[in-house]
Amino acid sequence: MTDDLQIAPRDVKQRLDRGDKLLLVDVRQEWEHAKCRITGAVHVPLGAIPSRMDVFEDADEVVLYCHHGMRSLDAAAFLRQQGINARSMSGGIERWSAEIDPSVPRY
Repeated sequence: MTDDLQIAPRDVKQRLDRGDKLLLVDVRQEWEHAKCRITGAVHVPLGAIPSRMDVFEDADEVVLYCHHGMRSLDAAAFLRQQGINARSMSGGIERWSAEIDPSVPRY
């Protein structure tokens, strides 16, 4: 069930580099977002998503991330239930840092 809900960091990077219209959303807590982030991402903590649905209304496709990919998977499933085309970046920012951009601090 989760296969179609996830996208690999490498695929996200390729799509961003191509200029695909993706809304990249960081669902981590404020302290985590302050520690490190992916450039261009919008910060909407997981618990705030239901009250911030306006952020997602005009997005063609949403890619969410957290630390390791579990919270963003929950967020993607919730957004899909709301009719939004959303996926979770597998492995989260930890995997992004390891595979795509080592300048992003790991924690």
